[in-house]
Amino acid sequence: MSENRSNPEPVLPRAWPFEEARKLAEHVDARASAIPDDAAGPALLETGYGPSGLPHIGTFGEVARTSWVRQAYTALTGRPTRLLAFSDDMDALRKVPDNVPNRDLLEKYIGQPLSRVPDPFGTHESFAAHNNARLCSFLDSFGFEYEFASSTTYYTSGRFDAALKRVLEVHDEILAVILPTLGPDRRATYSPVLPLHPRTGEVMQVKMDAIDAAAGTVRWTDAEGETFETPVTGGHAKMQWKADWAMRWYALGVDYEMSGKDLIDSVRLSGRICRILGGTPPAGLTYELFLDENGQKISKSKGNGLSVEEWLRYAPQESLGQFMFNQPQRAKRLFFDVIPKTADDYLTHVEKAKALQAADSDSADLKANPAWFIHKGYIPTDAGSPVPFGMLLNLASVANAETPEVLWGFIRRYDASVSPESHPMLAHLVSHAIAYYADFVRPAKTFRAPTEQERAALVDLADALRGYEGEAADAATLQNLVFEIGKRHAFEPLRSWFGCLYEVLLGQKEGPRFGGFVALYGVAETVALIEAALLRNSQA
Repeated sequence: MSENRSNPEPVLPRAWPFEEARKLAEHVDARASAIPDDAAGPALLETGYGPSGLPHIGTFGEVARTSWVRQAYTALTGRPTRLLAFSDDMDALRKVPDNVPNRDLLEKYIGQPLSRVPDPFGTHESFAAHNNARLCSFLDSFGFEYEFASSTTYYTSGRFDAALKRVLEVHDEILAVILPTLGPDRRATYSPVLPLHPRTGEVMQVKMDAIDAAAGTVRWTDAEGETFETPVTGGHAKMQWKADWAMRWYALGVDYEMSGKDLIDSVRLSGRICRILGGTPPAGLTYELFLDENGQKISKSKGNGLSVEEWLRYAPQESLGQFMFNQPQRAKRLFFDVIPKTADDYLTHVEKAKALQAADSDSADLKANPAWFIHKGYIPTDAGSPVPFGMLLNLASVANAETPEVLWGFIRRYDASVSPESHPMLAHLVSHAIAYYADFVRPAKTFRAPTEQERAALVDLADALRGYEGEAADAATLQNLVFEIGKRHAFEPLRSWFGCLYEVLLGQKEGPRFGGFVALYGVAETVALIEAALLRNSQA
């Protein structure tokens, strides 16, 4: 007698974007249940951007992470999505940035919407247009798929008109939510509606004298004592940012938006306002912030972070994706010293992903692999590298390499079938390793003298390696040899033996699997390296 069994639940890949995709699917299902399925439309994911400055590494992180949630949602549900990159370019210019030319030109535009401020670079019709173009160019350079949206365009075109009239209908309820969060001075002048002065164009931070929800207007008085009646529609007014965020969620039906830990209270407040308007706040992820080398929060104004351009000088784009993928809800140091390990983490994952893809391109394990997201669901056959980035750095260190050709000489001897053409990622890594070595490794190299125990072990290692000169010894064999000598000389713990190799021979605290390094650098060359270190220290 056969048993009737229901089909098991599909296995959800164990990766955070799929957990977020599940939340998004539940949100969309709840929204769709209120209207016919064919009218529900695609899931709308949003990222916000303040165009008072240029896009930065946080911009990359937020768009990349949101894109991965989008990818997971499509894989999970098969449903369509949209990603809106929204620029708050109707916000007022609060101060003149330090990193722009013609700063004096901008001083008289303080308080004006960014889309009405002249471009100090002289290339676009406004400062916002310049920075928006940079944003789009930035996102395009990474191959992100998105729709760009301008706050100014949405306000002036009437896209927000219905939502803005709704704001006036519940104006007092919104005030009741926001006012308790403000100090006494701010509370006295606060309004969720910011009219634009009809003569100066300034975004006015003034209390409303009267609200006419039926007419869709507000009455207010400027600093000169003149009273105005301003429609909130057609771009004549905008919203304060927390209320603006809520209004946008309500007006556009945003289903998903992530934000940083520093905005937890703002998300909560905007969610309450969205509900007052009659909408449902989007699902979202609260991600942790980046820390500098001293564990302090990274600040654009302090300049204590690491830029996208700096990262891409020292490692490929895929490694930056790996860094952003790793544990977004845990604070992470974003400094130069994290780059090598992150690059090698990516290489490890991509090799595993290629094997998984070859076995089953639809497996849950593959879709849990960061490389599946970084490569948008398909791992190219030429992705990855046969030589780890850390190994290249150590090779550059011992060879004092100043050009890629030096490293390629060792690589070709190690494996004659490898070339820049056959392994493009390795070619990139070689160039990055030269740059990283020159800027960070070479200035920090500090050799120490070996102890008597270490000296004896190094002599033993050199003697043992001479037995492999002229032979094709693989990395595993050489690694086992290094292990055996460490055990023979009773290093406790054994990792202290490898610390000796790195500090005495390479002048650094950490290093690669030493057997792999010997195979790449050469047995005879490694013997010479050991002899030089012993001679240097005996003479000292």
